[in-house]
Amino acid sequence: MLTRRGALGALAGGAMAWTLPRAGWSQAATVRVGSVSDLLAAAQLSGEVGFAVVDPRNGKVLEAQGADRAMPPASTVKTITTLYALETLGSGWRFPTRLIATGPVSGGKIRGDLILAGGGDPTLSTDDLADMAAQLARRGITGVTGRYLVFGASLPYAEQIADDQPVYAGYNPAISGLNLNYNRVYFEWKRAASGYALSMDARGRTAVPKVYTASVAVAQRQSPLFTYKRGQGREAWTVAQGALGASGSRWLPVRDPVGYAGDVFQTLARAQGIALPTPERVGGLPQGTLLVERGSDSLPVLLRDMLKYSTNLTAETVGMTATLRRGQTATRGASGSAMSAWLRGRMGGGTARLVDHSGLGTDNRIAPLEMAQAVVLLGPKAGLKGLMKPFALRDAQGRPTQAGPVQVAAKTGTLNFVSTLTGYVTAPGGRDLVFAIFTGDLKRRAQAIGVEDPPGGKAWVARSKILQSGLLERWGTLYA
Repeated sequence: MLTRRGALGALAGGAMAWTLPRAGWSQAATVRVGSVSDLLAAAQLSGEVGFAVVDPRNGKVLEAQGADRAMPPASTVKTITTLYALETLGSGWRFPTRLIATGPVSGGKIRGDLILAGGGDPTLSTDDLADMAAQLARRGITGVTGRYLVFGASLPYAEQIADDQPVYAGYNPAISGLNLNYNRVYFEWKRAASGYALSMDARGRTAVPKVYTASVAVAQRQSPLFTYKRGQGREAWTVAQGALGASGSRWLPVRDPVGYAGDVFQTLARAQGIALPTPERVGGLPQGTLLVERGSDSLPVLLRDMLKYSTNLTAETVGMTATLRRGQTATRGASGSAMSAWLRGRMGGGTARLVDHSGLGTDNRIAPLEMAQAVVLLGPKAGLKGLMKPFALRDAQGRPTQAGPVQVAAKTGTLNFVSTLTGYVTAPGGRDLVFAIFTGDLKRRAQAIGVEDPPGGKAWVARSKILQSGLLERWGTLYA
């Protein structure tokens, strides 16, 4: 069994003994086997580069550079979250969303309160709520004599995942025990005869209800692109007219997910002939009779989609739920610390310092070797490789390459001036290797805080991905 001490010993003991080819491209192979120094020189990356590739059969570190240096892992943190959640919650875990009545049903009315109760499901959609409203109608329910309550306290609330993102970033919404459409609202605009026609809705595949808890107005300015203000149960946006063009749309983050979900369900229930009063929040879940329950997909399905689409809200809710299950504080920040402590306990030490479960926070730190080690030790039991998506290699010009003998299943991570990758590379002979590659220029990142697309950012990430591909092709060829 590989231990952290053993891995570090292999790294220290093997580093001086390696003889690496320096011939550039191999004439006998169909993939690149450039030397590490040549690959680094070609990438011309500012900042730092750290990587480690490990043989999972014996824990031997085959090649490494800067592997002990803690760096921002970006979304590769979701790999650790996957391992944490599966060990804690189990593969059969599902997130429930419930409709509960505090009194009996008589004459088509609930003689008491109706409660929309969230259980932390990050994937709940408008269409799911529409189906729940339809199920309520099929029971003959047309209204309530009491209140319409909305419960979202099954998870601690956080206004956003990270503090250093643009205010309008849809990937950085609030976290709650009741989430809808990944806590995003759909904003659409079209130039009209006088000004613009604007709309905000909770768009699903079939249902498109208007949203009453959020509004947007056009402002006569060029910048900032958006402003945001929250108060009196409403989220108010303004958008710069100079940035709109003729028409368009985008998802904006929701900071009040409980109010948003309560609003949308009221509209969907009305469409089914069910009259509900104004929603009221409740901090504790009252006892009652379960009328309708919607369960999420099983945890492995949620995690596979999370790794494929890098959904930050899924990572946060899954990780926070696991922390609660362990009986620990699951507020934002504290839950990341709890996962860090779990990782150190499972690995027999380490220096990982994680502040969230998605990797969106720049303050996350873990060394490439620790990341690779976690995949080696904990990945097989979790079936991690089967949950990861294929990674398309790029040629020296950054173009996706055709399917070749080196296959990669991995999790990517991207922030401004941070690009990371961890997972499995399968050599032509079928041999699996585990790797982690971290690149980051924190100085340039700090200068781009709150900027969606900083100058030079995309080109920097593109060069990092070329470097990652070159290293993977090298390892797949050398250790086949």
